[in-house]
Amino acid sequence: MKFYGYKKCSTSRKAEKYLEAKGIQYDFIDITEKPPSASALKGAARAADIDAKKMFNASGQQYREQGIKEKLPKLTDADIFKMLAGNGRLIKRPVVIDGDKATVGFSEESYNKTWK
Repeated sequence: MKFYGYKKCSTSRKAEKYLEAKGIQYDFIDITEKPPSASALKGAARAADIDAKKMFNASGQQYREQGIKEKLPKLTDADIFKMLAGNGRLIKRPVVIDGDKATVGFSEESYNKTWK
């Protein structure tokens, strides 16, 4: 299981605590230093059943600085995944991938369904 997160991110820390409490092992990868590839992000979005546009960290500084909200309507999914793979700070955290299962962000409900 690959856990793409950021140690300073409170949402990533909550997700880590959840997995550790359940005894689930994972490999932590700093999303800001080594973001997932575009194809891995596409697979994660599909597995987590979320739209590509929802893969952005909409509350992040880089999202605001780059004016992505205004650009979103014109971006294709391929554009989005390429942009995200090039800048891990734009990705909603954490992204957890294990084979054909994935979660993006953290909610206890989605983790309970996905990571039993």
